[in-house]
Amino acid sequence: MSVKLDHGEDELAESHEINVTPFIDVMLVLLIIFMVAAPLATVDVPVELPASTAERQQKPDIPVYLTLKSDLSFVLKDKPVTRSELGQALDEATGRRKEERIFLRADKTVPYGELMQAMNLMRSAGYLKVALVGLEQ
Repeated sequence: MSVKLDHGEDELAESHEINVTPFIDVMLVLLIIFMVAAPLATVDVPVELPASTAERQQKPDIPVYLTLKSDLSFVLKDKPVTRSELGQALDEATGRRKEERIFLRADKTVPYGELMQAMNLMRSAGYLKVALVGLEQ
């Protein structure tokens, strides 16, 4: 905030300087709004992920998430998918690009055998690049 102190005259003179303080205040409010809203715009499927100590890998611009929930049901992006429709749904989500990486998220209560069956279903559909998603420690 700038203040001009001139004790010479009693008349009020017009100041031709731009006051940037309101602009900065608005920008800070917008920054806070976007910081709060950004995490809410990711994936809306609630799942408890196990933690991992692996290094973080680069994500593509539009990742394809396949979620295996605790009740052993599949969710591709935000839509529920049956086991028999999984290959066709993956083809639609990736545009039939079999080399695209599929991010597999599984609840930590899912048995290991069920996770392997999910990966076998993906392999039989032709998707060999699978990334397992977990929480960082």
